[in-house]
Amino acid sequence: MEAGFFSSSILTQDELKKIAAYKAVEHVESGMILGLGSGSTVKHAVDRIGELLQLGKLHNIIGITTSQNTHQQAVSLGIPLSDLDDHPVLDLAIDGADEVDPHLNLVKGRCGSLLREKMVEGACKKFVVIVDESKLVDHLGGSGLAMPVEVVPFCWKFTAKMLQDLFRNSGCVAKLKCEESGEPFVTDNGNYIVDMYFKKDIGDLRAASEAILRLAGVVEHGMFLDMATTVIVARELGITVKNK
Repeated sequence: MEAGFFSSSILTQDELKKIAAYKAVEHVESGMILGLGSGSTVKHAVDRIGELLQLGKLHNIIGITTSQNTHQQAVSLGIPLSDLDDHPVLDLAIDGADEVDPHLNLVKGRCGSLLREKMVEGACKKFVVIVDESKLVDHLGGSGLAMPVEVVPFCWKFTAKMLQDLFRNSGCVAKLKCEESGEPFVTDNGNYIVDMYFKKDIGDLRAASEAILRLAGVVEHGMFLDMATTVIVARELGITVKNK
């Protein structure tokens, strides 16, 4: 099911992100346990939640963050925080995505927070995703950009080669995610990220997921399958909402 909300004027990408983020926050109710995702679009949503708390329009909210950056932002806004140990079931999570296919399957984690994102968003009753229309793809991996896999640092080259060989029929190239300095990017969990790039459709996503997770050096991958319940898409003239 899809609904549209359109503007009469062309908006900047950041303005669209803000409108989509505010739309996502409309799902938030007082008393909820919230998963707070990562990235520039979600930053607007967290800002809005903090604002509504300060205005007294929301109360008794508890947030569970998926990255150190979001944690710091939430603390600065006075949003009470906890974790999955104390709150193993969440009412709602709000996050962005790097790719969305027609079935609302996602690629996430290019910022490096995929493990915590999957743990938090896998524990929620509803998962609202905010993207711009450039993130819509015919199939996961279809953007030609990275599909991230979190791996242990030990023998990461071996793990990267195993991942590349696993998807050789899809023209996969696996590369270590690095900082601008050339040093390996290190996740909040102390792991590395191997980015996989595909030239062809990887086919059965469930089979691909299981094959990746069977590799001993893999911690988690960035495919979020059958998890999103609502996707809010920021388009040039407004937003559309897709519900599962």
